[in-house]
Amino acid sequence: MSTINVAILGFGTVGEGVYRILNEKKRAIKERTGYDIQVVSILVRDLSKTRIPTPGVEITDNLQALFEQSKIDVVFEAIVGETPTFTYLTEAINKGCHVITANKAMFAKHGPELLKQAIEKGVQVGYEATTAGGIPIIRTIQNLLASDRIYRIQGVLNGTSNFILTKMRQDAAPFKAALHQAQELGYAEADPTDDISGMDAFRKLMILSQLAFGKQPKWATVKMDGIDKVIAEDVLSAGRKDLRFRHIAEISWDESGEIFGCVGPVLIGADHPLYGVDGVDNAVIVETEYLGALTLIGPGAGMYPTGSAMISDLLQILATRNRELVTS
Repeated sequence: MSTINVAILGFGTVGEGVYRILNEKKRAIKERTGYDIQVVSILVRDLSKTRIPTPGVEITDNLQALFEQSKIDVVFEAIVGETPTFTYLTEAINKGCHVITANKAMFAKHGPELLKQAIEKGVQVGYEATTAGGIPIIRTIQNLLASDRIYRIQGVLNGTSNFILTKMRQDAAPFKAALHQAQELGYAEADPTDDISGMDAFRKLMILSQLAFGKQPKWATVKMDGIDKVIAEDVLSAGRKDLRFRHIAEISWDESGEIFGCVGPVLIGADHPLYGVDGVDNAVIVETEYLGALTLIGPGAGMYPTGSAMISDLLQILATRNRELVTS
């Protein structure tokens, strides 16, 4: 039986979720793929921090020690922020590791370069978890592109903003009160700027643009507005007209090849596919030449939705590896 050695970079909510799922589904993964998955190393920033028990796993704050401890086949990256993750994943790829990331800030900017490096080194990059949480939007678009052409993508890509707008409508809550509740429930960070400003949704939109159209628009040309200027009175007034605010990210291209993007709060009616998407859910509408409009809805974030998306990438990598062994 073949063994796949795994390292996890970062052990916050997402990294812990990956570890838990790999342990809970260890037998199922082995039965499905033929591989025994072993988490051998976890990279953390603070060795003194109290964490869940991880018996038999090396905990280190040194990336080089992680790679020297044993042969690593797959690296799960769950670190917050753009740096130093790009450097870490570049090193992992250069060492022949497949990499799986949930880092949208890093991948929106450096994804094309990482994918190029991976092709050169003969490894794979999984990034399903960077966009729309537990919705399999990356793999769906990849499958669509094999036989169809995508014209437009529109979606609710940030669960925190969606939760806040939902609470403002359902509970007549002021923006600050709804934000505070989101923070208490763990849906929003202590510093929620990326969520409420639209930056988080923007980054995810750029990842989808690169995948669907092979390029991104110039970032400065994408109009971006957050939800922090939406007031409860406007939300309630819209509700009386059977309208709802949704924070929508949209990217499209025309026949000339020009790409247009925007992110911001939009009023929609009951006939819109995103009208019923409440709480922390995300939703994505993909419009194609042949299929028409396809809508996917699901949980937008959290330990298990994000971790599950990363494990899905692992299964895809293992399936590709098995096909290569059969044909070699």
